[in-house]
Amino acid sequence: MYAITGITGKVGGEIARSLLADGQSVRAVLRDRAKAADWAAKGCAVAIADMGDAEQLAAAFSGAEGVFILPPSDFDPEPGYPEAKRVIDSVTSALIKARPQRIVCLSTIGADAPHDNLLTQRTLMEKSLSTIGLPLTFLRPGWFMENALWDVAAARDEGVLRSFLQPADKVFPMVATKDVGRVAADLIQQNWTGERIVELEGPARVSANELAQTFATVLGRPVDVEIVSRDSWEGLFRVQGMKHPLPRIRMLDGFNEGWIEFRDHGRSAVKGNTPLLDVITALVAGSKSA
Repeated sequence: MYAITGITGKVGGEIARSLLADGQSVRAVLRDRAKAADWAAKGCAVAIADMGDAEQLAAAFSGAEGVFILPPSDFDPEPGYPEAKRVIDSVTSALIKARPQRIVCLSTIGADAPHDNLLTQRTLMEKSLSTIGLPLTFLRPGWFMENALWDVAAARDEGVLRSFLQPADKVFPMVATKDVGRVAADLIQQNWTGERIVELEGPARVSANELAQTFATVLGRPVDVEIVSRDSWEGLFRVQGMKHPLPRIRMLDGFNEGWIEFRDHGRSAVKGNTPLLDVITALVAGSKSA
């Protein structure tokens, strides 16, 4: 049996569906009981647990052959990442108590970055879980293609893609969440010892120019890239409601300046097979039905 956290999200849902398709037993670890019925109908056992409650998590992980950890995302963390640390302590304690046969944790590109930034929350998770002494895989995907959801409205209505990733012709490692879930499902069924890091990106790296051109293809209208000046980022993020924008700014700096990158620039990374065109097509179609 495989215990899957974050199952209501894109990655967690994909790994659960992949495991079920492989004939595996899945325990859906959910915080909200109201969301349990759909997964129970798919054949999952259900455990209710908050990621910040070590006792609940330990019970949810008990008897599991494998556990998939998907830490909740905090895009506006307080200084020092107190909420992330609370969850990390809870998850670590639960895994020590439950002692599953193996663990796959969704981490990120940049978990080994030399400078503090938004992704440091995953650095802290990796550091803590590395102490528990169980077979452990950190899956480090690149930038999610689905982040382009935030660009759909401007591309469709204005013919503009406002890019924080820059310069416009620089290519970045991106990957579809579908590929992340599928790879995670494969990894968690493998047998290994010790700790390993698996990096994952899509079939090709993507620039802002290529992202705009893909939107143009899907929308059937020209889409131009508009670079968002770094000097404006803090003000923009604060207008959006962020109280602590510096970690997000530094993450973007890391991608743009190249210090958030895979260890050998992706040469050894696993490659997903979902093209950007498929993801943008789905995002645009979803925006029409919303």
